[in-house]
Amino acid sequence: MQKADEKRLNEMLLLRRQKLKELKEEGRNPYEISKYDVTEYSTQIKDNFEEFEGKKVSVAGRVMSKRRHGKIAFFDIQDNEGRIQIFARKDILLENYEEVKGFDIGDIVGVKGEVFKTEAGEISVRAENTILLSKSLQILPEKFHGLKDPDLRYRQRYVDLIVNPEIKEVFIKRTKVLKSIRNYLDERGFLEVETPILGTVAGGANARPFITHHNTLDLDMQLRIANELYLKRLVVGGLDKVYEMGKMFRNEGMDTRHNPEFTNIEIYQAYVDYEEMMRITEGLFENAALILYGTTKINYQGIEIDLKAPWKRITMIDSIKEITGIDFNEINTDEEAIEIAKAKGLEVDKNWTRGRIIAEVFEEFCESSLVQPTFVLKHPVEVSPLAKRSVEDPRLTDRFEAFINTWEFANAFSELNDPIDQKERFEAQVREKEAGDDEAHPMDSDFVNALEVGLPPTGGLGIGVDRMIMLLTDQPSIRDVVFFPTMKPIGSEKVEED
Repeated sequence: MQKADEKRLNEMLLLRRQKLKELKEEGRNPYEISKYDVTEYSTQIKDNFEEFEGKKVSVAGRVMSKRRHGKIAFFDIQDNEGRIQIFARKDILLENYEEVKGFDIGDIVGVKGEVFKTEAGEISVRAENTILLSKSLQILPEKFHGLKDPDLRYRQRYVDLIVNPEIKEVFIKRTKVLKSIRNYLDERGFLEVETPILGTVAGGANARPFITHHNTLDLDMQLRIANELYLKRLVVGGLDKVYEMGKMFRNEGMDTRHNPEFTNIEIYQAYVDYEEMMRITEGLFENAALILYGTTKINYQGIEIDLKAPWKRITMIDSIKEITGIDFNEINTDEEAIEIAKAKGLEVDKNWTRGRIIAEVFEEFCESSLVQPTFVLKHPVEVSPLAKRSVEDPRLTDRFEAFINTWEFANAFSELNDPIDQKERFEAQVREKEAGDDEAHPMDSDFVNALEVGLPPTGGLGIGVDRMIMLLTDQPSIRDVVFFPTMKPIGSEKVEED
């Protein structure tokens, strides 16, 4: 049965190529046509039928279905906005009717004609002239089963967009979210900037970079894992409110929330602290939801989430106490913390500090409880190399992470602007890297120099834009909101995806 289907498919593919060959021999090569005058789109016509009834229009799109009834041919074309039926009668089209009979599903055609409604009540275009604009040599998935295989959908996104119209809506919403972010910040006086993607130090986060080589300089370079350190240099230079939204690259695992290439936004404002960054975070999510749906209440995979400000605020230590009963305010030594972690079943290194263990315990036991929007504050210094120390407890920092649906969406802090403290923290990170931590932060001497020139008190914020769009469009995987996600080449066994 399978061999018979394959044989039939091969015959259909050969037939399409034969049709193209004949068209070329007749001097009607569709690929030689450079333009076509489109005056209206399908949805425009259907939503405003009373205005368009009886009017001549010129439409174009991909043939998605076709059927014949005597000397009348019907076919649906899909354009940028939707679908519309084309009504083709032999006595009107004359010789052109034979060309219409030869259209295949997938072909791109242009149609000129009059808008009317059929006896069955279908708004249509009565074709007076048709033209083949591009011949499809492949077979689209049939309409009942469509393109369902996720792997094939991601690899052939162009086919996915054709046969699964709801996918297009996701990406239209993605664009609206990106615009809402930019508009929100622009209206508040922020300046959008661009910083390097290639550099010699991949800093601003704890992650493993991609490494490449610059031939002219004979120099290894790295794709950025974050743009934080460049943006803070701009604040040093006197740009008080800046942001950059763009691609970051991390040479790490792949799963439903991680793609090696992803979109992130970082925002910096001089003379404010991390409290202002909380307000901006709330505003960005709230505003995007209102633009998409007119409400701050959204549904993600069956869970109702309310993005309306203000969001819950809780310290990391209080969150641990609330979930596990452990109060790290009463645990002051590394040795005590290690024993607590072991008692909770965590595998710990003998060199771990109290701060590192606080972060590990929180990740292991608390994150899964954070469904409604929550700011988790006051992270330990050991896991926050770029954040300002807390005045109340110098072992902690004025930092927060924003959690929704148990995921981290944002990371922000009152920026560390003490160059001596910053250099010491970089040096501690270098020691961790030398001890085997591939994701430890590297030394960036030029950034330390910038801090020595003088960084004003500054609040900084980073948001994972792809995750934000997943949440707002109710998509289960980051691959569903990225047009072309990173994929292992077909036939390659070099990389195993997590």
